[in-house]
Amino acid sequence: MPYVYILECRDTSFYVGSTWDLERRLSEHQEGLGAAYTRRRRPVRLVWHAAYDSVAEAYAMEKRVQGWSRAKRIALIEGRLDDLPGLSRRGQAAPLVEVRVERASEQPPHALD
Repeated sequence: MPYVYILECRDTSFYVGSTWDLERRLSEHQEGLGAAYTRRRRPVRLVWHAAYDSVAEAYAMEKRVQGWSRAKRIALIEGRLDDLPGLSRRGQAAPLVEVRVERASEQPPHALD
């Protein structure tokens, strides 16, 4: 199942990505085998993820969230979905694709089973 995820980096910046295997990808980021962005900002912490039915939906959401402001990403992480349209840079947000949202726990990535 494809996932979109948000990591909070050591410097409090966010990294948005997508993957088929969330646990493996988180491990790669922690070991410095992930994106160059996170490699320089370890450790990272999973703060949000959502499962999608198709790669196309996951990729579209990844690209959408990558364009969002920090405030809008925080609203998503905190589950304040009603706030998202008001935080849009254009004043009107595209409708969110219906997804199964799973908030990341404070547990390490290996506990996502």
